[in-house]
Amino acid sequence: MTLPDASSNPAGADRTFQVDLRGLVDLLSHHLYSSPRVYLRELLQNAVDALTARHTLEPAAPEGAFGIRLYADGSVVRVEDDGVGLTEADVHTFLATIGRSSKRAEQVAEQRGDFIGQFGIGLLSCFLVADEIHVVSRSARTPDAPAVEWRGRGDGSYTLRTLRASARPRPGTTVTLTPRADAGEWTRPTQVRALARHFGSLLRHPVTFSDGTGGTGTAVNPEPAPWARTHPTPGARSRALAAYGEEVFGFTPLDTIELDLPAVGLKGIACVLPQAVPAGRRHGHRVHVKGMLLSEQAEEILPGWAFFVRCVVDAESLRPTASRESLYEDDTLAAVRDALAERLRTWIARAAAGDPDLLARFLHAHHLAVKSLAVHDDEILRMLLPWLPFETTDGHTTLDAFARTHRTVLVTANVEEFRQVAAIASAAGLGVVNGGYTYDRELVHRLPEIRPETSVADLDPATLTAHLDPVDRETELAAAAYLARAREALAVFDCDVALRTFQPASAPALLVDSREARHERTRSQLAREQEGGLWGDILGALRQEAPRAQLILNQLNPLVRTAVAIDEPELARTSAEALYGQAALLSRRPLRPAESSLINRSFLDLLAHALRKDH
Repeated sequence: MTLPDASSNPAGADRTFQVDLRGLVDLLSHHLYSSPRVYLRELLQNAVDALTARHTLEPAAPEGAFGIRLYADGSVVRVEDDGVGLTEADVHTFLATIGRSSKRAEQVAEQRGDFIGQFGIGLLSCFLVADEIHVVSRSARTPDAPAVEWRGRGDGSYTLRTLRASARPRPGTTVTLTPRADAGEWTRPTQVRALARHFGSLLRHPVTFSDGTGGTGTAVNPEPAPWARTHPTPGARSRALAAYGEEVFGFTPLDTIELDLPAVGLKGIACVLPQAVPAGRRHGHRVHVKGMLLSEQAEEILPGWAFFVRCVVDAESLRPTASRESLYEDDTLAAVRDALAERLRTWIARAAAGDPDLLARFLHAHHLAVKSLAVHDDEILRMLLPWLPFETTDGHTTLDAFARTHRTVLVTANVEEFRQVAAIASAAGLGVVNGGYTYDRELVHRLPEIRPETSVADLDPATLTAHLDPVDRETELAAAAYLARAREALAVFDCDVALRTFQPASAPALLVDSREARHERTRSQLAREQEGGLWGDILGALRQEAPRAQLILNQLNPLVRTAVAIDEPELARTSAEALYGQAALLSRRPLRPAESSLINRSFLDLLAHALRKDH
């Protein structure tokens, strides 16, 4: 890593880039790697790649003949492997040249896909925890080559010397780090063991750890991946996979879905979350590449709608990014994402066809995720739409049950409109679904695709008021004076007043007013206020006839029958304002400042009137 003296080059000659190694390490630590702990992953990765090359060189070697040994006692961290090793020329080429990877050497280029690393900068991560890297290696490709010792320092310098054969009797490589004082958090024996287990629990080569307290060391990866083990029965396998999912993610899965994509060498499981998660919240997934943990937050492995599962997978053909902490977005990853999505659809279809109890528990927790999928997936729509829960005038129920009761299904545009009309529509026998929640309105309109005998329409005020019965002529005439005063009082809100009869009788009034109508009235008011200006001209060009709200008084309600008989003008006005305010509150929509003021004023005026009457 020593750099040539630029002053030795004659004028006009090519010059070599000067590399500040300390600055490069700082760049890695702050922008490429998420934490200094990755140094151990990079050392393990280099060892695994060396073992892979050794097996390529000696294919007849028995399984488990070559392994990795870790050692940490608080003063040093050492990683030793039985891999292919390096010659002196290899050391100059690969350890002393930043950015070049031994995995790109010509002799192993054809096996490049067998290696985890692709970028050749992993060894630099050791400078995150140590100022010097000590490497002793002996090549298996050149048996008569001597062992070599390389010492790289954080200032960019290195030394290289050959050793006697006894210094390294067998082929392989040993990397030793003397941690800095500020790196103790990552180099304590317990932490090194935990990191080794964290990153290497699914590695296919034997890995052991020792802290120097005696014994031959403990196995870091004593068992193969759970999906690679044999089990006596399918039930035992299912329980073992669920137990592994609980160990990894910390929750008991509602179910586990085995994932197997032979084309890319991917195996693993998807654990169905037992509880609902917020819409759009995407959990990270654990992705291993050739056994080495790549990321715990790999969102890109599944589509956005699949936020009801968390996955742990091990793959052969996925490409890591330069930091080896996420996946490279390419055609292979896109194909894997589509294939895994199909596995989840198949699981949902299987549950719908053969396990209604599991399906019910799944939909209870994750109906929103399924709704988002059904919007774009016709197969899931046909399969599950009748079973999905919706808020309706019959309560929370499935569309299948609701459609059996109501041949015509009405759907509101938003939650506010549903709150306004639910009680009256239910009493009138209308079947209304709350279409204000995400995906609901769009899905309800697709119900006829599943049940052709059912019709679906948007609910509008005319549909509702057509089901309210008119009062007789004598009652209408008797209430005319009161209705006139009420219309005058509520004109400021562009609200008309009508008298009808409807159930339930306990409801004194119904305020029929859509969000779109309020927006149009607000725009018309702004146009009037800005008349003559540029903004007023723009609003005027857009203005349509502003639709009016309707306050429908219920003649069946005793309070309304008393109110329409009031002769005193001010009291009639106050009672109309109070009825409007109460109906606005029942609609559960946001109140405008003028409406809040009206509610307060009408309440105080009625209270004052009641107190005067008592005295």
